[in-house]
Amino acid sequence: MTPPPQVLRLCRLGRVDYVDCWHAMRRFTDARTADTEDALWLVEHPPVFTQGQAGRPEHLLQPGDIPVVQTDRGGQVTYHGPGQLVAYVLVDLRRLKIGVRKLVAALEGAVIDLLAGFGVTAQARPDAPGVYVDGAKIASVGLRVRHGCSYHGIALNLDLDLTPFARINPCGHVGLPMTRLVDWVPATILAASDPGERLASVIAARLRLRLVSAGAHCAVLVASPSEIRGR
Repeated sequence: MTPPPQVLRLCRLGRVDYVDCWHAMRRFTDARTADTEDALWLVEHPPVFTQGQAGRPEHLLQPGDIPVVQTDRGGQVTYHGPGQLVAYVLVDLRRLKIGVRKLVAALEGAVIDLLAGFGVTAQARPDAPGVYVDGAKIASVGLRVRHGCSYHGIALNLDLDLTPFARINPCGHVGLPMTRLVDWVPATILAASDPGERLASVIAARLRLRLVSAGAHCAVLVASPSEIRGR
């Protein structure tokens, strides 16, 4: 009997439209079999507010010209934009023998480990998922489990413009301060590092999976079915 995959396939997708990426995650999850390798997609999105399944409209204050997408992850409203590193974690929870709470803890712990490597002390909060530095939120987490497998993931603020967060109550918390890694680490150091690779490595370590690059095959993942047929 073939042993189940024990790898986490890393895909760097670059800047991708949020809706296209979300639909691609659903397609990937719905097409999975017991032999499908787990995957980690690193992306950046154009400016967008995303509202979770439990999202309440009063937390959208003044979205203005930034689009709002009602999505199927957990949680309330958040903002994605250039300068934010988003890690989408598409793993078979049954195969890993963990539940969604342990996955959330693993993602939070991975970001805490990453920040510690930059000399930044961060914490998770039991009352509000995510990662915090000196009381300000630096990473937001939201997941969906479908057929025993996860998608969506965690978003880490690197050097993005934080002003759009003033148009919402971030994650449903009125007046929640937001921060970014460049506020704590010199921009020259951040620019010389590879936060995406480092985050992928610590996520894989937390999940006890071997990180493997997916190489040039990544782009097809977010193509629409019609685009795939045309290739």
